[in-house]
Amino acid sequence: MDSTYPIPQPTFAPENYRVDYTMKTKTLKKNKVNVITLGCSKNIYDSEVMMGQLKANNFDVQHESNDGEASTVIINTCGFIENAKQESIDTILDWAQAKKDGLVDKVMVTGCLSERYKEDLSGEIPEIDSWFGTRELPRLLKTLKADYKHELVGERLLTTPTHYAYFKIAEGCDRPCSFCAIPLMRGKHVSTPMEQLVESAKNLAANGTKELILIAQDLTYYGLDIYKKRNLAELLDQLSAIDGIEWIRLQYAYPSGFPMDILDAIKRNDKVCLYLDMPLQHASSKMLKAMKRGINRKKTDALIREIRKQVPGLALRTTLITGFPGETQEDFEEMMDWVEGTRFDRLGCFTYSHEENTTAYELEDNVPEEVKQARANAIMELQSEISRELNEARIGKTFKVLFDRVEGDYFIGRTQYDSPEVDNEVLVHKNDGYARIGDFATVEITDAEEFDLFGKMV
Repeated sequence: MDSTYPIPQPTFAPENYRVDYTMKTKTLKKNKVNVITLGCSKNIYDSEVMMGQLKANNFDVQHESNDGEASTVIINTCGFIENAKQESIDTILDWAQAKKDGLVDKVMVTGCLSERYKEDLSGEIPEIDSWFGTRELPRLLKTLKADYKHELVGERLLTTPTHYAYFKIAEGCDRPCSFCAIPLMRGKHVSTPMEQLVESAKNLAANGTKELILIAQDLTYYGLDIYKKRNLAELLDQLSAIDGIEWIRLQYAYPSGFPMDILDAIKRNDKVCLYLDMPLQHASSKMLKAMKRGINRKKTDALIREIRKQVPGLALRTTLITGFPGETQEDFEEMMDWVEGTRFDRLGCFTYSHEENTTAYELEDNVPEEVKQARANAIMELQSEISRELNEARIGKTFKVLFDRVEGDYFIGRTQYDSPEVDNEVLVHKNDGYARIGDFATVEITDAEEFDLFGKMV
């Protein structure tokens, strides 16, 4: 199989550049580093750790700054699917051009795209000074004449608001999903020791973090490699005991072999949000088998029923894929019927991306792109209707809301049933009460739309 990645011609244009061209005459600061992050929350976490290390080495480090003063730019790339890869390539080309124009001295690239394609990319884009993989932070620091400081347990520069933080508990993945290139870029599953995670969470809490969003390629695998058992439930117990942490959110739990003791941990720990992100990918047993998900429709439905029985009121988020090789109209209609009947609280949908060196790459990518997109659009249109109905059922009820930001005339926050960036938000007009960012408040819901709730302070 061809492992090379085609490099498009540069499409650099000043209006797309992240730094204002009027800054060109400004003197670059040799010790200033600008970090650009693309992709998922795991990349955000990695950038924050890298920035913490740079700061500890006395670098002036900023995240996605546009002041034009940084002499070095580090791009943390995504390489998951075609759209993400294209965005990463375009960003690299933009900064390569910026270096040519004298706007920066050094451009370095790290992250998933670099891990997967650095041999090809380095020859095609010679302006880039260095390329690093996903587990090469010490080497990156050494290139900048900085030391990797092992004593920085969990200390990092948050790019999110201080009151919430992505909290990575493991790296890599051992699952065999046929469509997924993550193991190629992130390697095998490696759990972070529990005592290190607890210490990190305490440091975050001491600095004002109230919500931990637990992330990994698969949370349910946590502990198997170092404790020889699935140990997420015990980790939840220990994190719940930390003063200052008020919400703990679970993202990216794999359905096959789901450890049911996680549900017990949710029930006994009030700090664990009634929220579970479980990517299910499809409803058709034929498609699930082709995707190598290790589960079929019958077992999936049984798991959903048991989760909802054990933890009433839990918000279940999932993601689906349309257009996997061999997906028929019948397969798609089965998924539509399933979404309508299951009524997920939150749902995202992606079109299949044909990724080289995955086992699905050996299959014919035989669903046209326009069909893939039309199917994804239909799923999301259906989910919009479901979400509106679920939201309207909340009118007149009160909820604990954590406020993230202010936009225009509204304070914007979330309930425990919503994760930042991807889920519903609660909007409170400034005439209906005052909220301090990073604080909790009780809100009565007065109106609802597909993905937004409106309310007033109680």
